[in-house]
Amino acid sequence: MLYIKNRLLSFFDTETGSYNLQSDKAIESIISGGYFGKGIGEGTLKNRVPEAHTDYIISVISEEFGVIAIILILLLFLIFIYSVFKKVYLENDERIKLILVGSISLILMQAMIHIGVNIRLFPTTGMTLPFISYGGSSIVSISILSGVILNLTKRKVN
Repeated sequence: MLYIKNRLLSFFDTETGSYNLQSDKAIESIISGGYFGKGIGEGTLKNRVPEAHTDYIISVISEEFGVIAIILILLLFLIFIYSVFKKVYLENDERIKLILVGSISLILMQAMIHIGVNIRLFPTTGMTLPFISYGGSSIVSISILSGVILNLTKRKVN
């Protein structure tokens, strides 16, 4: 419990704690990537921060491919979310509406928390980015959730 308290206190007071090293390196890598990045495999964040392939994948992508790639990833998430909400609007069954809104909200919140951690908007949580980050249980659960969404959106509306 003390570890969690120290992590939160160091998030709010950046001068006192050593828990901000990963977040500081992530911000540096986003800045160093610029608009078009350094190139595939040229980023240094993945070697300086442990678990960069899960917790800080947005920073690694931004460093190697640039902010343009991050904008494309966000655009793909928005298209996915828009298409599900369009189906929710057309659906008549209230249970299906609730399942779709809840499922897409889980994916959206997980993505927003992950991106917020990478830009120091939130304290480090260890949450992966849906569909992109490495992590066995995360990719399995997101795949199951996507299967449920796909099943419910491909049904014909009565």
